[in-house]
Amino acid sequence: MIQARIRKQYAKGAESAGFALDIEFQAPRGFTVLFGPSGAGKTLTLDSIAGFVRPDEGRILLDDQILFDGASGVHLAAQARHCGYVFQNYALFPHMTLRKNLEFAVERIPRLERHRKVTEMLEKFHLTEVSGRRPFELSGGQKQRCSIARALIGAPRLLLLDEPAQGLDAPLKAELYSVLRQVREEFKIPVLLVTHDFEECLELGDDMIVLREGRVVQSGPPRKILEQPSSVDVARLLGIFNLLAVEIRGLDPGRNASRLLYQDFELTGPYFPGRLIGDHVWLCIRPDLLSVAPRDGRPGMNQIPAALLRTVEKTDRVRLEFSGDIAVEVDRSQLERYANTREWVIEFPQSGFRIL
Repeated sequence: MIQARIRKQYAKGAESAGFALDIEFQAPRGFTVLFGPSGAGKTLTLDSIAGFVRPDEGRILLDDQILFDGASGVHLAAQARHCGYVFQNYALFPHMTLRKNLEFAVERIPRLERHRKVTEMLEKFHLTEVSGRRPFELSGGQKQRCSIARALIGAPRLLLLDEPAQGLDAPLKAELYSVLRQVREEFKIPVLLVTHDFEECLELGDDMIVLREGRVVQSGPPRKILEQPSSVDVARLLGIFNLLAVEIRGLDPGRNASRLLYQDFELTGPYFPGRLIGDHVWLCIRPDLLSVAPRDGRPGMNQIPAALLRTVEKTDRVRLEFSGDIAVEVDRSQLERYANTREWVIEFPQSGFRIL
């Protein structure tokens, strides 16, 4: 278990903006994902835990060991913290072979034990056949696996991963995810993984911490955050929602119904407890929950006419981007069925609305 309360401030300079990191969280065994845009404080959080940056205030505990305590002045050196760290650029020694890179991480143990550990780690991460190569002779996936193996060979109590999938193509990314799932099962330690890719959060994360401008804005299982973003800011950070400015025109708790005005069109949704008629709010809904149809006369209930601006191909679906900043994701077969459609309506479900 890692428990952290970190405060670190950088003053505004002549050519640099100020920044303040002020977060508190805990992470048990398994994958906890630090998610947020560039500049949110994700890497700074890892560096503070690893001992590369000294916070101004706070406390960091790994299991029962104090790594940092601002009040008492405790600040363990990085090498005394027993944290494995996988950097964005791999940080492999370029003049050493892959085997030598791993040996360096356990150079203080006896030679025979060191050889056994390195050989086991090479086999575990499928690197035996390239163990005599230097980093510039390895593929991106091989370098990434070597970096993870080196971080784990010393039996750390915590693993820190800073955007490990950055720069990898789809096959290598899938291979990396398989390796990281193996790490979760075999090493059973807390892992903090930094990313700004929400798909990666869903793929790997047991828990998720959303950071914005140095603050935690939401935390919980990735699926719950997907279904219930806590604010407009979080919904925007996830980048997968339609956010429409609406006015509440009617509320009927008896019928579990509401009426929402979007531009000149009225939508019917579920009842929203705690809201008042006349409130101006944001309607938050995922593109895959909407549907489209050819326009045939006057729009029906929960239908909004819209002009199709562009289509974006995805792996198995197509994203349709309409006027009014509304996106809809449909199966490719559905789009082919409407290939000659010129006028569209977007159909909103009566359930699935979320108000922020």
